[in-house]
Order: sequence, then structure tokens, then C-alpha cells
Amino acid sequence: MGALDEEHFNKEIENGVELDCLDLGFEDQPETVAIEDAVKVLLQGLGEDINREGLKKTPLRVAKALREGTKGYKQKAKDIVQSALFPEVGLDDAVGHAGGAGGLVIVRDLDLFSYCESCLLPFQVKCQIGYVPSGQRVVGLSKLSRVADVFAKRLQDPQRLADEICSALHLGIKPAGVAVILQCSHIHFPNIEPPFLDSNRQGWVKALVHSGSGVFENDFADVWDDFLSLLKFRGINVDKTLMKDPKQQCWCPSQYSSSAEVTGQPNTGMVTAVTSILISLGENPLRKELAGTPSHFVKWLMNFQNANLETKLNGFACGRLDPLKQNGEASHDKRMYTELNLSFCSQCEHHLLPFYGVVHIGYYAEEITPVIKSRLQSIVRFYGFKLQVQERLTRQIAETASSLLGGDVVVVVEANHTCMISRGIEKFGSSTATIAVLGLFSTDPAARAKFLQNIPNPGSGGSGF
Repeated sequence: MGALDEEHFNKEIENGVELDCLDLGFEDQPETVAIEDAVKVLLQGLGEDINREGLKKTPLRVAKALREGTKGYKQKAKDIVQSALFPEVGLDDAVGHAGGAGGLVIVRDLDLFSYCESCLLPFQVKCQIGYVPSGQRVVGLSKLSRVADVFAKRLQDPQRLADEICSALHLGIKPAGVAVILQCSHIHFPNIEPPFLDSNRQGWVKALVHSGSGVFENDFADVWDDFLSLLKFRGINVDKTLMKDPKQQCWCPSQYSSSAEVTGQPNTGMVTAVTSILISLGENPLRKELAGTPSHFVKWLMNFQNANLETKLNGFACGRLDPLKQNGEASHDKRMYTELNLSFCSQCEHHLLPFYGVVHIGYYAEEITPVIKSRLQSIVRFYGFKLQVQERLTRQIAETASSLLGGDVVVVVEANHTCMISRGIEKFGSSTATIAVLGLFSTDPAARAKFLQNIPNPGSGGSGF
């Protein structure tokens, strides 16, 4: 185990240092216990065994993630700003600008996340903040990020998030003006209705919102042009024409998606459980923006209920496609085929947060038929729509594809995990890859290498999200 030997490892565990998350000091608080109890109700509503290995600590993990992700309710932006105001000589009420005091100051590319108040799913935020100092004072630049994070760590809507950041900075710094631009991305609700291969509703819902005060209050002011030009200088291309109407229509997919209607009316016990979670987080479930949130979250979650998918898979797995042979080696008539960038969406069973990405499948066959790709995509989607871990998902796809394609199969799953950005670690831009190899691919490094070289770079498109 390298520097961390087994004896030291065991001692760390005995001393209470866990590997999955640090002690945040609120495990025994009534709010945390209430969220844990609610999560148990949700898991049981999905048909899961809450004592199953892999789910035993899920209620506590979810409670920690939610409380950490909404800690902004207990923080005050005013205290953050006022502790970091510094005098700086510069032009005030004069012609021209003078650097940091009297001229535009911008902090770019702040990565944030927030929980959507309509469905309780995290959404990603790229934040740009600018302000024009006045009164010969400036604020510590890190405080701009901290103030933005205070309001992001609450149940939010993109426009309100921008307005609250802007207002807090204007009141705290008392500048000539503040500008905030947010580029927000919300995962689409998956579509599990027949036909199972419909990918039109996959991807991201994106919103571009802005807020301005003081000299930025007029959307057509010249200072906005300066701000946007400095963003473009860094490769951030924000079209000013898209900012004229800050009210985004249909931001949250839960407000218009019918993908979860196949589950019927939400389970009332599960809806009540989500309502109790809102209360435990310090929110008012009667607030109009939260009126439909419990039902929306339950509908999302029910997409991943513990259904007996094996019955539906019998049509794929019962018989292999002739003339494929399961012999562990490729005959002279076989050649390698690949199906790349098969999109999927799944739900992490450890945190009840979505993960999404693409699956690449390689196999040896004498010939292919048009139906193979559709069957492989169906297999991917079938195993995606349940509480999962990526390692298991990869293995299940490989084993089922092997029974269909003849044994010589390699599967690579590339995924982005929401839990990596919406919990304490907050590793934006990280991704995970897993691989499963069967038959010839498990014994022939050249075959594996040939397949892996065919996988496109993420930037080349086709990721599905």
C-alpha cells in the first residue's frame, strides 16, 4: 500500500478517519438524522434493500452531501466582504480609469455548483464577476468567489442566484457597479419511454443569465462591452444579444419533461420524505418555487427503481447472433468491430446523484447486422436505469454483450460523476474510465490496444452530454 501501510491504515480507521468523507460534525444532529430516515424511505420506495452492502451508508452520505451543499443558508455574505475591504488610491469621479481603483476588476471562470430548487438535482455554474471600485477601496479578490459560493450553496434558480450575488457584492463593497454572468448547465431528465433508443432528450439544459447594478444596471451601457470583451480575451464567448432577456424559459427539465410519467403518480410516502428533507435543510416547502419539488425529485428517482430488467433483456441474451462463436479466440474470418459513444445516464447508489457519459464496445465477428447497434444501446440503457456503481455497470454490459456477440468483448465506460463536484471534494472537470475485457481481449494486448486507439477524444464530440 505504499507509504500508507496496513497497520497505519487500520489505525486511521480506528481513530475515526474515514476514506469516503471527513467528519463534518453534524452526524448526530436532528436534521441529519431526519434526512437519513427520509432517504431510507426513498430507497425502500425504489424496491431496494437498505441493508444491502453498498447502500448501508447511503442515507448518511446523502445527508452529508445535502447539508454541505446547502450550508450557504447559515453563512452571511456581509461578514465575508467587510472583513476584506482595503484602501487603494485611485481616480474617483474623474475622467478616465486608474487600474484597480476606479477601473473595472474582473474575476473569471469561477466553478460553482448549486442544487436546483425545482428538482433537487445539482447543476453546474461557470461564474464571471466584475465590479468598478469607488470610494478608493477594493475588496480581496478571493472574497468574490466566496460570496458567490455562499449563494450557490442554497437551493437556487439561475437568475435568482445571479441577482443575489450581484446585490450582496454591491451592498458590501459599495462600488460604482457590479456585473455577474452565470453559464449554468442542468442535466436532462432521461427518457425511458419506448422506443428505448430515442436520444433527442438527452444532454444538458443550458442557461445564460446576468445581473447588473450601478453602472451595469443598463444592459446597453458601454461598460458591459468592456466586461464582455475581457471575457472574450480569455476565450469566454458571451453573446450580448442573448443577455437582453434574462428570464430563461423552461430552465429545469422537471417542469416540462414527461420522461418520468411512466411511473404514474409519485409515491406519497416518498413525496413526504422529500418534504421532510426540505424542512431539515432549513427551507420552507410551502414556498411557491418549492411546491412541486418533492414530486419532481421522486419522479426523477423512480426512473432508477429496482425493476427486473433481466426479463426485458431475454430477447437479447437468450441467443447469440449467428454465425458468431464463443470460443475465446478470433477465427481467420472474424474482424474487430466497434460501437462508440453509446450514451447513458445512471444514478450513483452511494449518494443518489446522477452520473452520465458514454460506453464504447468492441467485439470480434464474422459480420454485423444493423440491429446490433440498437441492441447494444438498449443493453447500455437498461443497465443504466437503476442505482449503480460504474464498475458494476461496466461488468454487466460486458457480460450481456458477450452472450449476444460471442464472447470476445471489450467495454469501456467514460463517465462524469455529479458527486465529484457537488460534495466536499468539488473536483470540477474530473471524469472516470472503467474497462471490462472478455475472451480474446483478455489475452491479447494488441487487440485491446487496437480497440483503445479507436476511442475518440472527448473534445471530438459524441459524448451525449
